Amino acid sequence: MWVMEETAAADCFAALGHPTRLALYRALVRAGDDGAPVGVLQEALDVPASTLTHHLQTLARAGLVRQERDGRVLTTRADYERMRTLVSFLTDDCCQGLGNIFKDDAA
Repeated sequence: MWVMEETAAADCFAALGHPTRLALYRALVRAGDDGAPVGVLQEALDVPASTLTHHLQTLARAGLVRQERDGRVLTTRADYERMRTLVSFLTDDCCQGLGNIFKDDAA
């Protein structure tokens, strides 16, 4: 697993910061490794196709989802490695105290 930079983490959180995108991402996480066809996601979330496309593109730009076309079916999957890295970004320094949190400002 690689270490996530603050800018990349901020991009992920921004992408997840919309209720529809958050619901979409949670649905893909629940779907597991098989992911879900875009049509199934659209029906399940009751979102217009163009709106769903916009939200999926936002999640894909943040690296949170991957899409694969097989003929006419576009399947979307959560990128679990990216998700784990994002969670680690939040939790790796948990409960270690503030220490020298402002070390960059001390100079």
